[in-house]
Amino acid sequence: MGKQVAIIGAGMAGLSAAERLRAQGIAVTLFEKSRGFGGRMSTRRSGEFQFDHGAQYFSVRGADFKAQMALWQADVVTGEWFDGAFVGMPGMTAPARAMAASQTCITEALVSSLTRGPAGWSLHDDKGLIDAPGNGQYAAAILAVPAPQAVPLAASAGVEMPGLGKASYAPCIALMLAFPADTARPAQNWMKPEGGPISWIAQDSSKPGRPQTAQTWVVHASADWSRARLDLDPTASGEILLQHFRALTGINAEPLYTSAHRWRYALVEQALGAPFLFDAETRLGACGDWCLGPRVEAAFESGFALGKEIARALA
Repeated sequence: MGKQVAIIGAGMAGLSAAERLRAQGIAVTLFEKSRGFGGRMSTRRSGEFQFDHGAQYFSVRGADFKAQMALWQADVVTGEWFDGAFVGMPGMTAPARAMAASQTCITEALVSSLTRGPAGWSLHDDKGLIDAPGNGQYAAAILAVPAPQAVPLAASAGVEMPGLGKASYAPCIALMLAFPADTARPAQNWMKPEGGPISWIAQDSSKPGRPQTAQTWVVHASADWSRARLDLDPTASGEILLQHFRALTGINAEPLYTSAHRWRYALVEQALGAPFLFDAETRLGACGDWCLGPRVEAAFESGFALGKEIARALA
């Protein structure tokens, strides 16, 4: 049996690492706690409505990400929303789903601990050893999750990763709204209000490839406002945000759909300042946007760099 690597987290960082390892002929198994892929590059669907309730768009700067973007464009899973701002098509999760299609992925797998034996790494959930190909024999393991979630996993593995606790996040309460398609709306498709409880408003249905059966909007609360209400019922916070949304947009129609979502780890406030962490002796690594900064490309670059490092270590 060839060398295999386990990756916990199928967001952009984990998928980027998986792609790099696969290119080097190394088998990968991804473990994702939710039902889908992409992490905060996610798409919420409810009946005929869909919303990009996490990451709103991404930019492209570096050569490696440009190469990946070319693949996405060839598969028609990305499009330009406005100047230099790209989105997944038909939803923000589309690029992640395209990357995951060529990988072995186990969804709804909440990894709670890792152990390392003579044959390699084992991954466990609250019921014990997870049923997965190669589990117990992984030559390396990657923690591609937000830093606060990686801390207890590294501790369970008995591996010290200096700097892992340095990264910090701002929370965000997101409100999703749907109105009839012909609802009167402001001319601009997005806004960045300052000084109030709302930091971002976007007409999701204005993005390329989106359904036009309804007018959909996503509202992000500011970090400070979200932090003060993080432990409250998101529905109550959503009602307050709706009133501020009305004042900012002039949209007073009754929504067809409303839902609020609480992101505990929404935006990196303090980055590690290095592309990844890697313990060469045990071959346990950690990556994510928390390493380099609050951008989709930063998550990609972090996973790409760690994938290269592990491929080198396993060569």
